[in-house]
Amino acid sequence: MNSQHFYKIKITTKILLSFVFFTAFLFSGTVTFAQKKDFVVVLDAGHGGKDPGKVGYRNIKEKNVALKIVLQIGKLLEKEKNIKVIYTRKTDVFVDLWERGSIANRANADLFVSIHCNAHTSQAYGAETWVLGTHANKQNFEIAKSENSVILLEENYEEKYKGFNPNKPESIIGLTLMQEEYLDQSIQLASIIQHRFKTELKRKDRGVKQAGFVVLYQTYMPSVLIETGFITNKIEGPYLNSNAGSKKIANSIYKDIIQYKNQLALNSVADSDIPKKIDEKPKESTSQKTVSNNSNIIYKVQIAAGARKLTTKSYNFKGIKNVERVKVGRIYRYYIGSTSNYKNIKEKQKYARKKGYKSAFIVAFKNGNRIPLEKVLSKS
Repeated sequence: MNSQHFYKIKITTKILLSFVFFTAFLFSGTVTFAQKKDFVVVLDAGHGGKDPGKVGYRNIKEKNVALKIVLQIGKLLEKEKNIKVIYTRKTDVFVDLWERGSIANRANADLFVSIHCNAHTSQAYGAETWVLGTHANKQNFEIAKSENSVILLEENYEEKYKGFNPNKPESIIGLTLMQEEYLDQSIQLASIIQHRFKTELKRKDRGVKQAGFVVLYQTYMPSVLIETGFITNKIEGPYLNSNAGSKKIANSIYKDIIQYKNQLALNSVADSDIPKKIDEKPKESTSQKTVSNNSNIIYKVQIAAGARKLTTKSYNFKGIKNVERVKVGRIYRYYIGSTSNYKNIKEKQKYARKKGYKSAFIVAFKNGNRIPLEKVLSKS
């Protein structure tokens, strides 16, 4: 199969999926849970079989730690009503990256969570959660390259990944396009995960990061890759490998998924948010503040996103006024606030959460283009 034919198939698949979601939307009030009753979570234990992943302190293998954590997360989730759990692997077998994403896509999953462990020549430690994005620096690229190199162990990888070389930065540049509309939700979950690691488990927070992971690129839903810790660290490695440690990590991630699911329901634009009679004709919303070429950074708070195009009147948003609507792909994003003062936008975020938008989060723009908030804050 040549690369041109492959991309035609990918595009056709996206169109068909778009039609399915659009049709479901017409017959259901809520976009997020339309078409099906269960919230489907795909749990992916990294590596496996002939691919041990990273090998750490006292020969601790990443594949074993990842599987142990995944099985414990799954066991907890399976006790929840209206949640269906699907595993990419439940035993020590090799599953190629392509198939991992395909499993999630075939299941029409709502969430894809991939579990991994980190390694380093130093005694580095701590947890970090990744979402798809072009590598922001050499270090991020090297991490993605390490995970993506698994494809070299797959049969016929030259044909399956024609044109993709995990060792070349240019191969990663286009990976974000397919996941762009899910990036906000991926970051939302990643932020929840890191917050709980830090506050409840007292793990070192290495942050939410972006890089070109093939396993995330393959999925058509919000997706995260969690590096639960460093198995090369003399303390953290045995902790992750222990029954007690892996159980705590699994329980934390389980809580994160439940919190994300609940927040998603709260922040979905549903028919229940729209009055039976609308007296005013919907009008296009414009930005509350024009960003000029001389502006530096503009912050906004995203309160909701969905396929429904709503008039930006306060009655549609729990009494919140001055809502801005922006269309990105097939998704409408709804913002409040537009300021270069970070303190002021934090107050806007608190206000939105008090009004019921519990997962409202801050986004940053430079010269009208959205940029990673972490990048802005790191330079502050």
